Amino acid sequence: MALPKSPGFEKHPGYMVQIEKSPRRVRVEFGSETIADSANSVLLRESNHVPVYYFPRNDVHMDHLSRSEQSTFCPFKGEASYWSISHGDETVADAVWSYETPFEEASGIKDYLAFYWNKMDHWFEEDEEIFVHPRDPYKRVDAISSSRKVEVVLGGETIAESSQATFVFETGMPTRYYLPMDDIRMAALKRSDTTTRCPYKGIASYWSVEAGGQVFDDIVWSYPEPLEEAPKLKNLLCFFNENVDAILIDGDEQPKGKTKWSNFLAETLDGPEHIV
Repeated sequence: MALPKSPGFEKHPGYMVQIEKSPRRVRVEFGSETIADSANSVLLRESNHVPVYYFPRNDVHMDHLSRSEQSTFCPFKGEASYWSISHGDETVADAVWSYETPFEEASGIKDYLAFYWNKMDHWFEEDEEIFVHPRDPYKRVDAISSSRKVEVVLGGETIAESSQATFVFETGMPTRYYLPMDDIRMAALKRSDTTTRCPYKGIASYWSVEAGGQVFDDIVWSYPEPLEEAPKLKNLLCFFNENVDAILIDGDEQPKGKTKWSNFLAETLDGPEHIV
């Protein structure tokens, strides 16, 4: 029986739903149990979403799952069915979903199951634990040393000035400028308790800045112990381009761009995967 066509692409022809087999062994743990273990998962990449792993049903311990009455509809993929997951005394409702009869454009995930990332305890690719979401194989994060002069202006004051910055070029993100502490007015910075995690770089610590009679919360971050893939960022600090007065490169003010952190409040930070 042929699968129906998606209505979503007619209204949004540029929308992307891409499904490809992952060459990695992927495991999911809930409680002390490995709930899914597969070398045949697929990775779904979708516009405006982080990547998602989908697992063949045969590689999921279905005895820990119980079908619920929950369902949702996606105009690009179809109707999703849900399962709750249990292990011992712990149960999480509607933690697993599947498109059992997807639209034709999403046929590659038919009868595969996906898990809400944060409702599971641990995720692994091969033997390494991964965090936040799967890393996108088509996303690059290039950290490149530069001798160009970088100035950061905040609250009408020059807070940082450096000719030994590391420029980070990341797919789909504004260029970020990581600066040595020696080139920053550290007396104006106060470390906060905020931390976030990035699947590409590690755990970020934050600083607030007092400048021009104002306090700018969590406007600077750093990776004290970055992942092995991002060693150049160790102990360098970066300012949110969007929320400083200006960043100048060799005297030329750089466009700020518009992101979800433009004029953000500190409490709205929702995850490092979107930061740098």
